Amino acid sequence: MKKLRILCCLLSVVWCLFSWGQRTNQAFWTYIDKYKDWAIEQMNQYGIPASITLAQGLLESNAGRSRLATEANNHFGIKVGGSWNGPYIIQADDRPNDRFRKYRSARESFIDHSKFLQQKRYQGLYRLSKTDYKGWARGLKAAGYATSPTYAEALIRVIEMYSLNQFDTGKFHSSRKEAILTATETADDFFERHIIYKANKNYFLIVEVGDDMATISKKTGLSLRKLYNYNDLPRDYAPTAGDIIFLKKKRKCASKEFKKNPIHIVEANQSLFDIAQLYGIRLESLCKLNKWDEPHAVQVGEIIRIR
Repeated sequence: MKKLRILCCLLSVVWCLFSWGQRTNQAFWTYIDKYKDWAIEQMNQYGIPASITLAQGLLESNAGRSRLATEANNHFGIKVGGSWNGPYIIQADDRPNDRFRKYRSARESFIDHSKFLQQKRYQGLYRLSKTDYKGWARGLKAAGYATSPTYAEALIRVIEMYSLNQFDTGKFHSSRKEAILTATETADDFFERHIIYKANKNYFLIVEVGDDMATISKKTGLSLRKLYNYNDLPRDYAPTAGDIIFLKKKRKCASKEFKKNPIHIVEANQSLFDIAQLYGIRLESLCKLNKWDEPHAVQVGEIIRIR
């Protein structure tokens, strides 16, 4: 009973933390879910790793939320230059009045990004394997794609944080199939609308508009009790589009990719719950890693140990 009371108390605190602010990690996963097919399409056509395309799009457009993305459909920060004679938008960057390409659609931006990387200075990248995302990230920085001295490291961090390299090999398809096989009934359009992703040796899906916990439970063959427990959620939780729902019990720490850098720096509008979901860590374990007795509200810039 004592453990049950502690768990109820923890869940109560979680709910308070959970309801504060937007969740940056969910914005990123929503972006990935929306644009992964275009990134894979460009990889198949031009040989650019899908993980690199997605990571650049996430960073350059702040998961589709930047001014360039919302007003100009420019997801990769590509400036006017070369043979470009189309419309543009002005925004301060290296200079106060830098001109950035403006597209009719986000898809046009993805296509132009692939064409942009066909320039001579990037040709050495195509000698690398499509699964060598680290080589591609460092090669892009060396070729001058971005001026930030930490650009390569930022790309690698995003790829590893969101397991984007799964799209370079097609393994996410097998993950999806394995998850479907655990369902209690024949897969229907639910699994056409929901890709099952894999991260930190776990499976999860992203909530779509109209989903509820009962539907997710029925389609995945998992009881409501397990879904709530796996995700550190209160029993009255109602999912919203973009939420991450794990389909197995989360792990006690972040994946091995974070051995060398086992910390997370809290971003704006990010709660402890968000961080636990982002890395697939049990909330209780995250507290133990940081020697806390219980969850608490975190501050922007606070360093959180994840492994």
